[in-house]
Amino acid sequence: MQLGMIGLGRMGANMTQRLLNGGHEMVVFDFNADAVKKASDAGATGVTSLPELARTLSAPRAVWMMVPSGDAVEQTIAAILPHLQPGDILIDGGNSNFKDTRRRAAEVAEKGILYLDAGTSGGVWGLQNGYCMMVGGPKEAFDTIEPLIKTLAPPDGYAYVGPSGAGHYAKMVHNGIEYGMMQAFGEGFEILHASDYEFDMHQLSHLWNQGSVVRSWLLELAELAFEKEGDLASIRGYVEDSGEGRWTVLEAMEKNVPAPVLTLSLQARFTSRQDESFSAKVIAALRNEFGGHAVKKSE
Repeated sequence: MQLGMIGLGRMGANMTQRLLNGGHEMVVFDFNADAVKKASDAGATGVTSLPELARTLSAPRAVWMMVPSGDAVEQTIAAILPHLQPGDILIDGGNSNFKDTRRRAAEVAEKGILYLDAGTSGGVWGLQNGYCMMVGGPKEAFDTIEPLIKTLAPPDGYAYVGPSGAGHYAKMVHNGIEYGMMQAFGEGFEILHASDYEFDMHQLSHLWNQGSVVRSWLLELAELAFEKEGDLASIRGYVEDSGEGRWTVLEAMEKNVPAPVLTLSLQARFTSRQDESFSAKVIAALRNEFGGHAVKKSE
């Protein structure tokens, strides 16, 4: 099947390669000319503009956007939409907010364009292992591009999950759960690190992956990290969030669903970015004022 890929970053480039390996015809665009050349050397047809991408694809076209959520998606849609025709399919494979996805789907539908949202999980390992894919939007559009999805995913690794926004909603909650799981591993290994015993973190993470109830791909990745550097001394404990965890917590609040673990895991990421917590300073000052408890002075 033929597909146009917009965005050749870590995910888009690997997805392009996996699709090429599966025998699909790829037409690719990225503002990074080196990324386009690399994909072209691997067998894709590289283009230098979005109008050229649309002209190169045969109608009805399938165009996949693998760009950061937010303005980049808006700008890409605005740039490619004038060059698409009714019946073409536009796919957002990034981590967009499901509310934005529903709005965008309605807007492009006015021009006869079918819009799919493909929640995509697998990270940099997707080229080798495949991508878990949650797809929302018009069912007829999903049926059309299913050969692409089947190539990208491992066996039983994809599903049509509902109308517009459902794919990104499922991926949002997936990433929220991921926050909580990573926080649990982080806290557990910190307790081990602080103990009186000299635990071998690589040994334990490998051991727990052998039939333990906490065995998982995340724990396998922890095992790899500890194999590279047992004490993680070169890594700063600064943790970003890409948005999905926040959206999950906000959705839980809107739906009156208690989600204390996911909420606290998000808050822990905020804490990781502070060199020194002002709230902790306030608490220390209050303890000093009401109880005369000693405070540590800044140097």
